Amino acid sequence: MDNLCSYFVEETNFMSSTEEEEEVEEVERGGREEQGAQQGRAPAWRPSIISSLDKDIYHYVGQDIVIYESIDSYGAVMWPAALALCAFLDNNRDEVDLQGKEVLELGAGTGLVAIVASLLGASVTATDLPEVLSNLRANVRRNTQQRCRHTPQVAALCWSYDLESTHPRSHHRYDYILAADVVYHHDFLDELLATMKHFCHPGTTVIWANKFRMESDFTFCEKFKKAFHTSLLAEDGDMKILMGTCRQ
Repeated sequence: MDNLCSYFVEETNFMSSTEEEEEVEEVERGGREEQGAQQGRAPAWRPSIISSLDKDIYHYVGQDIVIYESIDSYGAVMWPAALALCAFLDNNRDEVDLQGKEVLELGAGTGLVAIVASLLGASVTATDLPEVLSNLRANVRRNTQQRCRHTPQVAALCWSYDLESTHPRSHHRYDYILAADVVYHHDFLDELLATMKHFCHPGTTVIWANKFRMESDFTFCEKFKKAFHTSLLAEDGDMKILMGTCRQ
């Protein structure tokens, strides 16, 4: 993967499928009739999940959210920090008010965080690598169409040091930047931090949720704290949700 690749490709024309929508509606009906199994001593952020074939149904913001995963890419499967961030945003609306806010999500994956933020009233741009956009786009469309005031956008973005030439900061202003489990064993952690900083303006808040698994996660966290005025929003074992505003 080219670490200097960086671009947005707005995806506003979502593909529709009548058969797919009917199938999803059937699963949603079944999901509402079942109770999710409660797991003893489960983290507070872990929801009851109803699974059916290749679909999982989550419940946030008073809505059933149907998520399709793909085993073809790390970015197309559900990671625990996405669940933790969704639960935090849903349960702390006074502390983080997304109503009418401009939101950028980095590493949107399956789209769950972007969907929840959209249902909470934000105008969301969900970004990830080009190869995961198809599944991301379908999940976002399926769960936000006719439910949200602001139609979420899906775009390709490769983290990079050199974003000013393709994405001038003056053209992109966000109230919040969201990221969940974007820090793991990969070679682009410095580019990720540079990307976070690039899209920050005075008043922009980064909310980063991560399950800390290895030394590189803690190393990135220290670099994050040097680049951002940082506070801990929530913590549950090795799951942490951090909030930061850029120091520069």
